[in-house]
Amino acid sequence: MKLSIVLATRNEESNIYNCLFAIKSIADEIIIFDEHSTDKTIEIARKFGASVFDTNHNDNFHVTKQKAINKAKGEWILQLDADEIVTKQLSNEISEVIKMTNEEIHNRVPKNKKDALLFERHLALLNKRDGQPKNNFGEVVAFFIPRVNMFLGKPLIHGGVYPDGVIRLIKNGRAHLPAKSVHEQMQINGAVAWLYNPLEHWDSPTLMRYIMRLNRYTSLQSVDISKKGVSKSLLNLIRYSSFEPAKVFIDRFVVHRGYLDGMYGFIWALFSAWHYPIAYYKFFVNTP
Repeated sequence: MKLSIVLATRNEESNIYNCLFAIKSIADEIIIFDEHSTDKTIEIARKFGASVFDTNHNDNFHVTKQKAINKAKGEWILQLDADEIVTKQLSNEISEVIKMTNEEIHNRVPKNKKDALLFERHLALLNKRDGQPKNNFGEVVAFFIPRVNMFLGKPLIHGGVYPDGVIRLIKNGRAHLPAKSVHEQMQINGAVAWLYNPLEHWDSPTLMRYIMRLNRYTSLQSVDISKKGVSKSLLNLIRYSSFEPAKVFIDRFVVHRGYLDGMYGFIWALFSAWHYPIAYYKFFVNTP
């Protein structure tokens, strides 16, 4: 068995069909761990031949994702979210690289110099954030995939969000999710390379859906703030209400030229900035 597709789901009937339809031709097996969905998620998944396992809900979805990874039997594993769609170009590229030798993988090069620079810079930022340098030498056991975030139906290409590099294609047994943060990357035992065709991320088709996600993520961020030992003080209230959101907005909209995405870039940068005050206010009122 060459390729396993794994997902964690919870009430994803609006997304799961498009996700599974896009990968049905390359999947040797589809593994889904579902957190007690009450809609048609499981019914749709089984129509694609997926093996569905019921599991308890966990606020950190990465715990459930890791359960799906552990169940996979393929030599390679592609971990997806239900609101992600593998493009035809990416599908073809995945089919090619999982058949390559390690030398052939290392000899692959980006389509153009601009992509190479973008990927290099993005990798450096991830290494700094995650605190675990990604090894680019030796046996390649994982691939970053450049993800395009679709915001209100439009692709966000600027604002520092492309390529939104996510490690999703991994060799079985050589990677795992620590499940410490909602934004974490896989921890890899080996070298990491890049795929060059995009994965579409349809997480925010409507503003209402985005606000629902914002509510969930800021709740998790408030827990992180508490773990970091941030105090409840006037200084921090000012910091999280003004300085942090201003810094994020300027970075997204001005420094990384989010304005090139027009009004959608402005709205996205603004809501991204609001994560900080909302998370801090939740921490302030919900912790003793």
